[in-house]
Amino acid sequence: MTRSFDDLVAEAEAAPMEGWDFSWLDGRATEERPSWGYQRLLGERLARASAALDIQTGGGEVLAGAGKLPPLTAATESWPPNVAKATRLLHPLGAVVVHDEDEPPLPFGDAAFDLVVSRHPVTVWWEEIARVLRPGGTYLSQQVGPASVFELVEYFLGPQPAETRRARHPEDARRAAEAAGLEVVDLRAESLRTEFLDVGAVVWFLRKVIWMVPGFTVDAYRERLRELHGRITEEGPFVARTTRFLIEARKP
Repeated sequence: MTRSFDDLVAEAEAAPMEGWDFSWLDGRATEERPSWGYQRLLGERLARASAALDIQTGGGEVLAGAGKLPPLTAATESWPPNVAKATRLLHPLGAVVVHDEDEPPLPFGDAAFDLVVSRHPVTVWWEEIARVLRPGGTYLSQQVGPASVFELVEYFLGPQPAETRRARHPEDARRAAEAAGLEVVDLRAESLRTEFLDVGAVVWFLRKVIWMVPGFTVDAYRERLRELHGRITEEGPFVARTTRFLIEARKP
């Protein structure tokens, strides 16, 4: 039996938001994964590093699942609930978690790390990354690409201007990295199928990824959400395209 709109929305509104764990969407949404396997690549780089920094670690889930950490490992995070979650997860593994407001400068000295990583950073301060990397050090990051899940964004906000749709383009990241003095050694991008199987998944996703529809609340978009519930019930999953790119850069 199809669950009611009110039941699905209430459940999504009551769900926890801490960490960067999307397991609440299991069975309610699907997303193809990039072919390069970021966590596997991360584990390979960590195994060769002596000092590593994970920027915007979220709840620390990705770093914790990547394998043995280097002798010196630090992670930064800005949102206090995530700082607490990452601390509980990463401290037993030997990593220190630092509360950082995601504004320059990074709270570390020059040339402190031979590996800097970040999965899905909201902002990237390239000059700071270059500063804290040792000569020969590496930056590895999987990032959200342009117009990611914009089928959903534009469902609520309407058509977006070309400059908004192009934001976060991988070639812009290449240019910014090179301007900071880094050498880009790998840059790959993919477009991936994403499905939302019920309106609760949409509500939870937009509460979690707050920059997709800024200021999103159920009350503000209740009628549009109700229409979406009807559409999914009658036609099946809401389909969008997620864009991701991998960038790896080295400091000469």
